Amino acid sequence: MSLANREKVVLPKLDWSYDALEPYISGQINEIHHSKHHQTYVNGYNKSIEELIESEIEGNVTRTVELQKNVNFFAGGHANHVLFWKSLSPTSQYGGQLPSSGSKFSQQVISQYGSFDKLIELVNGKLAGIQGSGWAFLVKNLDEGVLQVVTTANQDTVTGNLVPLLAIDAWEHAYYLQYQNAKLDYFKAIWNVINWTQAEQKYINL
Repeated sequence: MSLANREKVVLPKLDWSYDALEPYISGQINEIHHSKHHQTYVNGYNKSIEELIESEIEGNVTRTVELQKNVNFFAGGHANHVLFWKSLSPTSQYGGQLPSSGSKFSQQVISQYGSFDKLIELVNGKLAGIQGSGWAFLVKNLDEGVLQVVTTANQDTVTGNLVPLLAIDAWEHAYYLQYQNAKLDYFKAIWNVINWTQAEQKYINL
């Protein structure tokens, strides 16, 4: 692969302004989270890929193994955040609005969890159980055709037969400026701006 011809990953534009999720997530948090933290994952991924290619050309096996860890971390950080931003929407658009009760997605949620409230309660419980930094995902298991709630540590993500529909960031940088150590309040508040419409569309298209 030519370094000169490699297309670099770029920071995606958001579908809403930084302050559009207030009062649930402050504009200051979103600006720092997107323009600083997410940008760091983008930069780290691009740099790690370039170094990995050079290492493979040089045949430096030990260095290649080390760099693969960096690639996985920064790639996961980028992919997780891309989904996270799509999982959020202002209340004036789709934020917090549940899908119609007759939709296939709603029927699957009700069938498995009894109600959206119970699903949210389950996700919040999983989020509260994350030690340190990590993520919670609502995924569709393609092998079994069911929904699952999955958590990962750091910037690990879900792959393979598990396709994420929603992502919630449990890293401190996602909430600390506003909620400080009351992260449970952040987990409760974020559902007011969750984009269920996006999740439903992904579910239908799978």
